[in-house]
Amino acid sequence: MNAALPPSANGSLTEQLAELIRAKPVTPSDLEAAALFTLDAVANSLAGRHSAPGQILLEWWRASVSNASPDPGREAFLMGALCHILETDDLHRESVVHPGCVVVPAAWALARKRGEGGQQLLTAILHGFEAATRVGMAVGAEHYRIWHNTATCGPFGSAMAAASLLGLDKAQTVHALGNAGSQSSGLWQFLETGAMTKHLHAGHAAEAGIRAAELAAFGFTGPPAILEGEKGFFRAACPDADPAAVTRNPDADWQLTRTSIKPWPSCRHTHPVIDAAEELRKRVIESGKSPEDILEVEVATYRAALDVCNRPHASSDYEAKFSLQHAVSAALLLPCVDFEAFGAEARERCAGLAARVKVQVADPWARDYPGSWGGQVRLTLSDGTREVADRVNAKGDPEAPLSRDEMIAKADMLLRHGNVPEPASIIEAILNLPSEGALPRLDFA
Repeated sequence: MNAALPPSANGSLTEQLAELIRAKPVTPSDLEAAALFTLDAVANSLAGRHSAPGQILLEWWRASVSNASPDPGREAFLMGALCHILETDDLHRESVVHPGCVVVPAAWALARKRGEGGQQLLTAILHGFEAATRVGMAVGAEHYRIWHNTATCGPFGSAMAAASLLGLDKAQTVHALGNAGSQSSGLWQFLETGAMTKHLHAGHAAEAGIRAAELAAFGFTGPPAILEGEKGFFRAACPDADPAAVTRNPDADWQLTRTSIKPWPSCRHTHPVIDAAEELRKRVIESGKSPEDILEVEVATYRAALDVCNRPHASSDYEAKFSLQHAVSAALLLPCVDFEAFGAEARERCAGLAARVKVQVADPWARDYPGSWGGQVRLTLSDGTREVADRVNAKGDPEAPLSRDEMIAKADMLLRHGNVPEPASIIEAILNLPSEGALPRLDFA
């Protein structure tokens, strides 16, 4: 976008966005979906404590924040930063935004502070996902080269969720979105050194939206044309912005239901072939053979998967999570692909097979990416038997969604990884939030 948009007779883009979101009907199935996404984000936050960045965040919290009555903005910052550490939080493909790590912490912290019930919380989360992802779908591909979309678009989501919980009117909501957008920031420079900045991005985006909405409730004004203005967000940071995407298809399903969930704790590019490999493992066992009888493995997928995850020899947990060879071998040899499947013991067990995994770029998966993220795994057993399994989409995408039971199983895995006592009780409490009354207290610190 080379110039600012002229003023619209329908109001600024943030005005139109707020109206669109508040006009959308909310059904019981929408609230149920929001509850599952809330569970996923909460479980990611609690599991994120069990990490080096998580421990630093907790040390900071204990040194500088009062646990007796924490400020909701600060609490949202902690929860959001923790949520984004393990790389197992949700992802909205069209916007390249991780909305859960920003919107759920903001809504949870504010709703708990205000004593709001489950219906208000879940409605606010639907609103927040919608705002963050609609702005994200408008920023254009060039924005993502330098800017981290979760950090830059996230504040719109947390502000919209907070505006819903605070009961802001239209003018106040526009002020909140304007000031949230003015705080949009987050650069990819941290990738050069592997710094912990990415987690800060999620925390800041969650806190910024709360602060903007709280101030708007007191009459603090913000720029209504923060998106399309001459000195606004699109002009500043989005060379190929598509402003119309902010309000395109207003009657579409809630964007939360178009958001993907990661079923396994590894790079998303490994997921289609993990899914295919798990099917093959089951098929081999049911035929009376053993996965140990696998002689050769061939993987076919799209170019980006090889660019990021072609790693035959993984020497650390992190490298294993970005290795197609290890991920497929783990899915074939181990009973489940959980956090332990990328540890030293699992890497040693899978190393022999991983070294025999051949990877290549092939159609239709290369041709269809990024519209779909798919792949194929082909096995040759020691008796000459061949087996093959294909995936058109990555498991957890809207086209191949996780079931309710699978979402619960993932949350249980995360909570156990975070050494959370009685994970079943937390899962039950979140999935059965009372329509009114205080939310359950969870100790993120």
